[in-house]
Amino acid sequence: MCQHQGVGFRDGDGWVLCTRCQSRHWGLFGAAGLLLVRTDLEVPSVLLQLRAAWTHGGGTWALPGGALDSHEDSVTAAAREAFEEAGIEPEHLEFKAIFSDDHGNWRYDTVIAHTTTDAGAYEANAESEDLRWVPVEDVGLFDLHPGLRNTWPELIEHVKTSLQN
Repeated sequence: MCQHQGVGFRDGDGWVLCTRCQSRHWGLFGAAGLLLVRTDLEVPSVLLQLRAAWTHGGGTWALPGGALDSHEDSVTAAAREAFEEAGIEPEHLEFKAIFSDDHGNWRYDTVIAHTTTDAGAYEANAESEDLRWVPVEDVGLFDLHPGLRNTWPELIEHVKTSLQN
């Protein structure tokens, strides 16, 4: 694997011009993020990541995530990215559902998982400026990454359903 300034390049890294919205999206094979819900708190809370200024959507709150590699499924990629960016230990995750934002030639899968601990969360690499556990009902109050902002009204319903199961 090539290395550049401590960051490994993968076969999924690269931009795709979206045929649906005419925007550039990161991930040649699509992308995935981890929507981690902490269920041991008085109020169920979601782990949000403040994206570093230099990243795509920098300065906004998002989910740890990134490009899928050609050999990965969405759950594997979301777990890998959450570990790389936020130190999330996979053994603390209970996977519940996948929500797909399908753009035709590109797709972002939000992997919903639960944890009953902080899952080891910390700012594990330079892509994260901050991490915060946010009550589910308060997520929409944050300055969200455009992709998360657009899907949050649907995602919150999936999160609520996952909490009932």
